[in-house]
Amino acid sequence: MPHSFLLSCVGQNFSLHHQPYRQQFSLTHGNLPFRKPIQGSLRACHLYLMDSGNLTRELEFLLLGLSEAPELQPLLFGLFLSMYLITVLGNLLIILVFSSDSHLHSPMYFFLSNLSLVDICFTSTIVPKVLLNIQTQNKAITYSGCITQMGFSLLFAVLDDILLTVMAYDRFVAICHPLHYMIIMNPQLCGLLVLVSWVISALHSLLQCLMVLRLSFCPELEIPHFFCELNQVTQLACSDTFLNNVVIYFVTMLLGGGPLAGILYSYSKIVSSIRAIPSAQGKYKAFSTCASHLSVVFLFYGTVLGVYLSSAGTHSSHSSATASVMYTVVTPMLNPFIYSLRNKDIKRALKRFFVVAGTQGKKT
Repeated sequence: MPHSFLLSCVGQNFSLHHQPYRQQFSLTHGNLPFRKPIQGSLRACHLYLMDSGNLTRELEFLLLGLSEAPELQPLLFGLFLSMYLITVLGNLLIILVFSSDSHLHSPMYFFLSNLSLVDICFTSTIVPKVLLNIQTQNKAITYSGCITQMGFSLLFAVLDDILLTVMAYDRFVAICHPLHYMIIMNPQLCGLLVLVSWVISALHSLLQCLMVLRLSFCPELEIPHFFCELNQVTQLACSDTFLNNVVIYFVTMLLGGGPLAGILYSYSKIVSSIRAIPSAQGKYKAFSTCASHLSVVFLFYGTVLGVYLSSAGTHSSHSSATASVMYTVVTPMLNPFIYSLRNKDIKRALKRFFVVAGTQGKKT
């Protein structure tokens, strides 16, 4: 069977498309079927003898997860599975209640149903792969699979962030301009706000994925995380990542700080309007409409901020991975409970939903 040599190089700046390298390897091993130039800032060189049929074997990453201890794997599997099922069922129930109850066909609940859908997609991008790795005891993920997971996780994380800002604007209009609320927050504007949120998130995800695709990676890459997180993947690159880091920091400030500033501005105006209400009962009623959203905002930004502070303070990838569980799994799981427990309209809608479902079940 014919064999070919696959060169994996890390250590010096060079390209196998340079003519001297082509001639050297042509004399010794014949023409190597490289699919693209291997170049960049590299650290070591290894020559692998491979079957010619295996030259197309894809680069793989190893997701080390939260712990490598065998005795903890059943516990981790049970925790992730239970949290995933609660997240999917809870958010799916919220979507079904909103779509089936005409009393909840308002802009606030339209945005909340979109947030629930995004939470389901976000956790479904990450948790099933974690469960599969634990169950099969195989931590490998292909290069294309890693890029795909990273792209979708970025898409839904940013979409979560922007939708929370849109919901803050909705509460601002409802409390500060109550007489014009339905005129301002018309169905066309609500649909446009959701569409723009998707477009911005998709463009950001595409940009980050393209920036990672330009990097060169070494073989046998280990990611000290339970999913392909952007910073972790970028740090494993053998080539220069300066431009990638600049883009990451700039976009994080823009898409992280911008929506947060919008939320803070909206609530500053909301607080001013609530303070102007003369009666205590009126103040309580106005604030209660924002309580659920405010709780979710604190939970989302608190967990995200905790992840980056923990990783920056301890310089430990393990602590960063553990903290990431909060905003990737725990926060989407808790959102339905926060909105259903603190919102009387949703409580009444849930009761009506279960009564109707129970009645139809008896008839059949």
